[in-house]
Amino acid sequence: MRVASWPVRGYAYGMRWLWVSCVVGALAVSFGAFGAHALKSRLSADMLAVYSTATQYHLVHAIVLFAIALYSRATGASITLPASLFLAGIVLFSGSLYLLAITGNRALGMITPLGGLCFIAGWLTSGWWLSQR
Repeated sequence: MRVASWPVRGYAYGMRWLWVSCVVGALAVSFGAFGAHALKSRLSADMLAVYSTATQYHLVHAIVLFAIALYSRATGASITLPASLFLAGIVLFSGSLYLLAITGNRALGMITPLGGLCFIAGWLTSGWWLSQR
């Protein structure tokens, strides 16, 4: 029988968020490649910039998710709140910008600030969470 080098609950918990972060990161790279190759000739320069911003924020926060998941796996600490906020930020912020760029529907831009607020809250709860350790 294998003995876990981390707390068992934390190990399993951190593994779930590691998988989520890896899928989210793979999607960021895929969406970036799609934008660079398939959309380059179809979108205006302004909409390509919007799409690029979505990809950058998506990938940066996927990496942050990965980092806090590693920490959770190593320490057994719960990261539900900051990880959920970062994930919601990716979906709302990047997702709305992806759709805005592809569809041109400017009403989707009203969702983007909610995603930004999730990112900000994710960073602040991460700071609070780390300061409690």
